[in-house]
Amino acid sequence: MVVLPVLAPRFLESQYHLKGTEIAIPVALVYTMSTFGSVGGGWLPMNLIKKDWPVFKARKTSMFIYALAVIPIIFAQILGGVNMWLAVIVIGIAASAHQAWSANIFTTVSDMFPKRTIGSVTGLGGMFGSIGGVFLSLAVQKNLFVYYRSIGKIEIAYYIMFFVCGSAYILAWLIMHFLVPKMKPIELD
Repeated sequence: MVVLPVLAPRFLESQYHLKGTEIAIPVALVYTMSTFGSVGGGWLPMNLIKKDWPVFKARKTSMFIYALAVIPIIFAQILGGVNMWLAVIVIGIAASAHQAWSANIFTTVSDMFPKRTIGSVTGLGGMFGSIGGVFLSLAVQKNLFVYYRSIGKIEIAYYIMFFVCGSAYILAWLIMHFLVPKMKPIELD
């Protein structure tokens, strides 16, 4: 969910009333942490593959771990009540896990599909992900946040959004697990 890094500045502004340059360091920390996930996301499956794990099992196991690493974002609001930096760190860990997940989901396509179809399959996946993102964004911005802001309970909107973010990757992993229980490269005529 690309929502994770984008959610951070609005959350910090809304919850802690940070303005202008005050928000720069916490947001920079979230994006820096996400960079480590983006670059390092391939490290775990590659190490498992080097230990003679089957490619698909290594990637799926890694993605399960990355999905689990997003779950603590559910507690960002609560931890933020203790200290803003706890919320920032939990959001950064989730953003990092998101990037690691993304790196692996794209590589899963190249594991399963013939080379000549990888661009099309990735493009279709990206298109449907973007469409889903647009609808989620419209639902969240137009309904969820507007409603809870209007009744003075914006923190409830963040609880809901963090719960959605925290559970989305486990749900996606479960869907992938049941749709593709074993790795069989797809063969086209």
